[in-house]
Amino acid sequence: MGTEERLEKLERELLAEKRRNRWLLAAVGLGVVGVGLAWTLTTITPTAQAQGANTGPKVIRANQFILEDQTGKTRAVLVMGKSGPALALADENGNIRVMLVADKDGPSLALADENEKSRALLGVAKDGPGLELIDENGKTRAGMSLLKDGPRLALRDENDKTRAALSVAKDGPGLGLADETGRGRVSLVVIKDGPGLALQDETGKVRAGLSVVKGKPGLELFDETGKPIRSQP
Repeated sequence: MGTEERLEKLERELLAEKRRNRWLLAAVGLGVVGVGLAWTLTTITPTAQAQGANTGPKVIRANQFILEDQTGKTRAVLVMGKSGPALALADENGNIRVMLVADKDGPSLALADENEKSRALLGVAKDGPGLELIDENGKTRAGMSLLKDGPRLALRDENDKTRAALSVAKDGPGLGLADETGRGRVSLVVIKDGPGLALQDETGKVRAGLSVVKGKPGLELFDETGKPIRSQP
């Protein structure tokens, strides 16, 4: 598989990861960039030409650049594609490990492992910056974003279920914990009036609530129908 095919394959994986993980609101935007193995050097500026061959050009204009190591392997490719400029860096085995793209959706940085599988995505979209961490199976396990209403952090298990979510909004921080099905079981918030804790059963119904409002503690217990069975005070 050539460098161009590997670059396109990596981009397809990153775009698929973006579409699959819509829970990360500040998702990374990557454009489709075609990268060739040949590059053509265009005319240098008239100022550089006037300086003569001995001094060399001060400005080089081209659509593609390729850097090779001493063995002839491609280690870096810089290209201007339809969506914007892109830079790809490869390791000593020729595997693409880094891809940097700047398109209409914003800048994006992708880091891949030795098998060219994307493991980390960083980007700045219209809504704000976002970061995704991906395991060896291609599943996103952690996502962090910074939106207008505050930062958010989501953690997922190996079955692609969100198990913990942390956010800091204008009203205060909030923490949610979920079971293996992804259903919320614990909610903890701290707002202006005070902290609050809610415990939910396997159906998602709140069965216990604990709060401290304006210095006064409160406890409520509910049956399976949502009817209060104890309230204090």
